[in-house]
Amino acid sequence: MCLVFVCDEDERVISRQVAPGACPYCGGMVQAMDVESQWRFCFLPLYFKTKRRHYCSLCNRRLVVH
Repeated sequence: MCLVFVCDEDERVISRQVAPGACPYCGGMVQAMDVESQWRFCFLPLYFKTKRRHYCSLCNRRLVVH
């Protein structure tokens, strides 16, 4: 008998907006993205959260806001 547990994490971008400021690495524009993440176990949603992440539009680095 073989048991297979299927766990999956799905992330998708909901919206993008221009954020104030500039990238400290290259000086490019900063984008704020709202990302929806969802954990599933055997196709049943277990966890659902929306996060705002900041990225540079030139060097594509993820920027951490303190």
